[in-house]
Amino acid sequence: MFDTKFAIVLREDLAVWQKLNVTAFLTSGIVAQKPGLIGEAYRDAAGNVYNPLSIQPIIVLSADEGNIATIHRRALEREVRPSLYVEEMFSTGHDAANREVFARFGPEDAKVVGIAVHADKKVVDKIVKGARMHP
Repeated sequence: MFDTKFAIVLREDLAVWQKLNVTAFLTSGIVAQKPGLIGEAYRDAAGNVYNPLSIQPIIVLSADEGNIATIHRRALEREVRPSLYVEEMFSTGHDAANREVFARFGPEDAKVVGIAVHADKKVVDKIVKGARMHP
């Protein structure tokens, strides 16, 4: 049904609250880059209006620290612009501080805890190879 895939890979050793937090942040990054992923508003039987949601399923995967670093590298090599969350962002409290701590690291030393990509299905499959469905 879709020619593209929306995948999020989380580092497997995160606490549950961290996984949920990172998933929310990464999703917002992809949607900001690709607003066409958002559908129409929802309406219930009583006429209440709810926010629109993603038109496409989002696959959530997990990987260990080494594999998530490889996934990060693959995304950059394939020129797929990812959403990325690094471990140090857990210690900040707002967007400017997140960007400041993020800028301290490059691909070779970033402690990636989550990455999201949206691209052609086959490309995403190659990028996230080795990750497994999140339990």
